[in-house]
Parts: sequence; C-alpha cells; structure tokens
Amino acid sequence: MSHTPYQPTRQVMVGSVAVGGGAPISIQSMATTPTTDVKRTVDEIKRMEEAGVDIARVSVPDMDSVRATEQIVRQINVPLVADIHFNYRMAVEVAGTGIAKLRINPGNIGSKDRVEAVVRKAKEYRLPIRIGVNGGSLEKDLLLKYGFPTPEAMVESAFRHIAVLEEHDFHDIIVSLKASHVPLALAAYRKFASQSTYPRHIGITESGPGLSGAVVSSVGLGILLHEGIGDTMRVSLAADVVDEVRVAQKILQALHIQSNTPRIIACPTCARNRID
Repeated sequence: MSHTPYQPTRQVMVGSVAVGGGAPISIQSMATTPTTDVKRTVDEIKRMEEAGVDIARVSVPDMDSVRATEQIVRQINVPLVADIHFNYRMAVEVAGTGIAKLRINPGNIGSKDRVEAVVRKAKEYRLPIRIGVNGGSLEKDLLLKYGFPTPEAMVESAFRHIAVLEEHDFHDIIVSLKASHVPLALAAYRKFASQSTYPRHIGITESGPGLSGAVVSSVGLGILLHEGIGDTMRVSLAADVVDEVRVAQKILQALHIQSNTPRIIACPTCARNRID
C-alpha cells in the first residue's frame, strides 16, 4: 500500500538545508553535552555528521552557552540550531553568533513583548524560528480552557504564536507539536497540517531509552510520514546521538521515502528451517 502523498508546505531555509516545499526530509539531533564544553560538544556533533545528520541543535540557557555557541559554529559543517527554553534574552544574544535557526517554546518564553524582541533579532539575522509546542508545557490559560493537554490546545498554542510572528511580517516559521503520548502528538500534527502550510518538524518527546524509545518514535513518526506529514524530523532517545540519526534513517528507509543505505532483508529463522 502506498503512502499518502506529501502534504505541501512552504519552504524555509535552515542555513544551507531546505525544509519544506518538497525538499528531502532532513534529520536532526541534539547535543547531549553541556554547550559550554566546546570540545565535547563539537566532537559529538561531528559524530552526528559522520552518521548523516542534516541539522544539529544545542541548548543555550545562559551567556556562557551563547559564547560557546559562537565557537561551536565555526568548527562544524551542519547548520546549528539554538534551543531557548525560558530566557528570551538568550535568543536575542545568540542570534548573531552564526547559528542557522532559533527554537523557542512560546509557553516558556513569556510575554508577547519578549517574543517580539526575539522576532526582531531573527529578522535582523535572517534566522527562521521553530515554534516548539509541547503538550507538557502549554500555557496556563489553555490548560484552564481545555482541562488538560489536548490536540486543540496544542494547535491553538501554535497559531497564537504564529500570529505574533506574522504581526511582524515574519514568515520563516517551522512548527512542532510534540508530546510523549503518541496519539496526542498524532492528533495535534494532523489538525495543524489541515489548517496550515508552515513546515512541520515532527518528533515524539521523551520517547524513552534504547529499544523502547526507538519503537515509540518509529510508530509515531512512521504514521505521520506515511500520511504525508513531516518536513524535518528528530528521533528523541535517551541514548547516543548517533542512534537517533540511525533510527531516523531506518524509519525513512522502511517507508521507502528516502535512503542512502541498502536495506538488509533476512529471515529471523525458526523451526521450519531446512537445508537441502
């Protein structure tokens, strides 16, 4: 059975990597090392590169991390995303370090004025912004409105913050609607995809360690990709970053979407085995 045709989105450039608009689905991973440990972080990103990652991400929680990010950018070959969680000032400061994209969780950034300050810097340095909606950190008013994280609450959060960016004539936007509960994430992505053409970063957050995490991500991301939803992806594992990249590659390969490696087909063997 063939998969659903790709659901068209507008294209956004993350450094040299095209996301959306029919471009190949890019694979992302995130450094697990402290960003301030420049050598270890660069070494880890280089291992991602060797495995075939397209875009890397680091956390930027403080000014020391901002300064480290500038050093890291100079030593790697893939576009680097700065992940901002709570302090909008870090997004403002890191914008000029050579990064290729900002990732913010609007529910954690705070007031509209703070998001607007981030937008101004993104426009100045021509950086796309990923709005990272997470079912586990929705705005308080949305939780009061819906009672608990729902697909409707997640999509409303996304559009609320898209509106802030669009008010400033900013359209280089990528959106993710992640949750650790696969059915919730699926419903949120489907609902958003039916209402918007902004490119979608797909992922299942906190999917878990090793095999269990790989299964959770494979089920969630595989379904979305089969339905034509997804422009860039990250498999989140409590494991080595190279495993994240390889599992993502295997998901794409299994769906015959794209592959740079041969697929090995082998019988698992059982009592029916016979040798003539």
